[in-house]
Amino acid sequence: MTKMQTQQLRPFDAIMLDVGDKHWLYVEQVGNAAGIPALFLHGGPGSGAQHSHRNIFDPDRFHTILFDQRGAGRSHPYLSLDHNDTDRLIQDIEKIRTHFGFEKWLLVGGSWGSTLALAYAQAHPNRVSGLVLRAVFLGTEAEVKWAFEDGPRRFRPDAYADFVSALPEADRQQPTQAYINLLLDPDPVIHKPAADIWHRYERTLSELQPATPTHSTAAPAPDARTKPTPIMEAHYIRNRFFLKPNQLLDGMTLLSDIPGAIIQGRYDLLCPPQAAFDIAQRWPGCELTLIDAAGHAMTDPGVAPAMQLALTKLSKDL
Repeated sequence: MTKMQTQQLRPFDAIMLDVGDKHWLYVEQVGNAAGIPALFLHGGPGSGAQHSHRNIFDPDRFHTILFDQRGAGRSHPYLSLDHNDTDRLIQDIEKIRTHFGFEKWLLVGGSWGSTLALAYAQAHPNRVSGLVLRAVFLGTEAEVKWAFEDGPRRFRPDAYADFVSALPEADRQQPTQAYINLLLDPDPVIHKPAADIWHRYERTLSELQPATPTHSTAAPAPDARTKPTPIMEAHYIRNRFFLKPNQLLDGMTLLSDIPGAIIQGRYDLLCPPQAAFDIAQRWPGCELTLIDAAGHAMTDPGVAPAMQLALTKLSKDL
């Protein structure tokens, strides 16, 4: 095993960074302060950076920055949807880069993190030395419909049946929209149980072999914390992720001189391989790796090691 797999990495510094709009971001530094600058972009939107994400990066080779995006994790105000959109997240990333004085950095992101990495790279290609993407998501309505309706209906019909059964009969033909309405209702009595159901449903769909094959629709404990990711996802889905139609595909010409790698689970229900393939076809400097026995989760076998290998390969030329 490598050091990256066995060590419990800890930040050597962490700050709360004022990015304006009354938002403060939790930002941490991991690894070698003299190493290759790298940024990890978490998924969701809204999930926050996790301790395990640090282990993707060789602590001797990289100076890694991890942060919680607006409203997520340890950032403040928690779960705030105000002034929370893709353009502002891109501006936040630039503020983090300039705060640390990096000329360029290597971006790593999975799922929504891959979306944000591509959007930032296309907005600031001269600030990106390379990209490692996992489970590519392009922020389209078709992808959302597949992830929460069409895909599960075909491949996890038991989970899909549980998901829609919690809705009134009249809302079951358009369950995603119905849940978005519930999740964005300001009353916690309404959005809290919806968030709990959405969270368990999405988690079931993310793993190739989920620990619990079907999710429960049981109500959460009254004192349980509201699951944050479903609320933030609903906000971004309702606003089409604040992207123009085909924005990321059309912008791939801007990345023609940037090297990259895509790590994609072949049986990813939430972010199927088609998006990764379409991006790779338009990105001459990209190497696409399909992991045959993996779904969406970074914890599925083979995914994290492939990301580490891709980082090592890219960093040799930096």
